[in-house]
Amino acid sequence: MVLGAYAIGVFPMADHRDAQGVYWVEPKRRAILPLDGFRASRSLRRVIAADRFRVTADTAFGDMIALCAESAANRPETWINPTIEEAFTTLHHRGYAHSIECWDGEVLAGGLYGLALGRAFFGESMVSRATDASKVALAWLVARLRVGGFALLDCQFQTPHLASLGAVEISRADYLALLSMAVAGAPGAAGASGDFGALDRLGDRTGAESSSLPLPAATVSGPPSGKVIAQFLTQTS
Repeated sequence: MVLGAYAIGVFPMADHRDAQGVYWVEPKRRAILPLDGFRASRSLRRVIAADRFRVTADTAFGDMIALCAESAANRPETWINPTIEEAFTTLHHRGYAHSIECWDGEVLAGGLYGLALGRAFFGESMVSRATDASKVALAWLVARLRVGGFALLDCQFQTPHLASLGAVEISRADYLALLSMAVAGAPGAAGASGDFGALDRLGDRTGAESSSLPLPAATVSGPPSGKVIAQFLTQTS
């Protein structure tokens, strides 16, 4: 049911963390982040290039969604209730829901999670417990989606924070047109899905800093360094 809802532009939310049920949302105006339009400031590129955070994908999905669901001083209430948490955990185990984690040492400092369907990625929530952690996670997500052949990054609702990073707001009709092309044939249709793990097969190649991604993937060797990601974002922004 959740996959079917996303395929037609609808997503679930709860009134608050302890709400018993969920409701379905279809905004009249939708925020998307064009994958070739991510705005990485000079200071953010420096943070990424210096590997200020250790960035991983899908290594701590449960911890990531739990962190997003936590209240904080600047966000005392969240819309992620146990029903949504359970549904997305199940979707993660089935290969649809993914997380990007930013670590400060062994501490989870921030990140994001969302849903991949076809060549669309639906960003659900991102969080920072350290300066720039969510921005770094989003930068790595954009690089990952570009390398993996995705066509749409849905941000749901526009915010000043997202706008500063390149998100734009479009009409429901325009969004549905983009969505239809991005999820055509999904799930399971050959050639219809993005590859969320493609970045992990690039490795950290010598000389990659002077070239553009994607690079040929001969072996599974882990994602490239922050320096490569920062250079890639500079070349494609």
